Amino acid sequence: MLLQVQQSQVLLIDIQSKLAPAIADQAQLSQAAAWVLQIASLCDVPVIATEQYPAGLGHTIPSLLELLPSGAVHEKIHFSAMREPEIVAAVAAQQRPQVVVLGTEAHVCVLQTVLDLLAAGYQVYLVSEAVGSRTPENKQLALSRMQQAGAVVISKEMLAFEWLERAGTELFRQISKGWIK
Repeated sequence: MLLQVQQSQVLLIDIQSKLAPAIADQAQLSQAAAWVLQIASLCDVPVIATEQYPAGLGHTIPSLLELLPSGAVHEKIHFSAMREPEIVAAVAAQQRPQVVVLGTEAHVCVLQTVLDLLAAGYQVYLVSEAVGSRTPENKQLALSRMQQAGAVVISKEMLAFEWLERAGTELFRQISKGWIK
């Protein structure tokens, strides 16, 4: 079950300005999410983002918002993004069965969205460095539960190498710059 660039889409869940400071390892998570969004852009992988009740939790953090395509952000009130008809339609419209998930909180909105994506027949991949909760314990429990349900936990480098498929291309050189010190 390798990721394929033509079959993939990215779903960024609720990395928002008022919640982000409370997330464990928030700086690493935001940096990893930004890296994935940049790779997605270079590989022409579509991105959809959600914001849980932005009036209370703020909007997507600026460092990620600037990497999102126009119209990518969808507001939600349900914890599961897949309970919002507009988001369900946006994900389905991509016609890409592999959904790469990033976001917070792993044990609430990410978990419920992933379980609903799996129930809808999507292949779900969680980038471990780009998923978080307020406590590391909640993140680990959520990752375990999602994995038991059928989601695949990957690293950001696994994602990039699977999307790239081979070395020797200009895209590979551009993305891999800085990996080997």
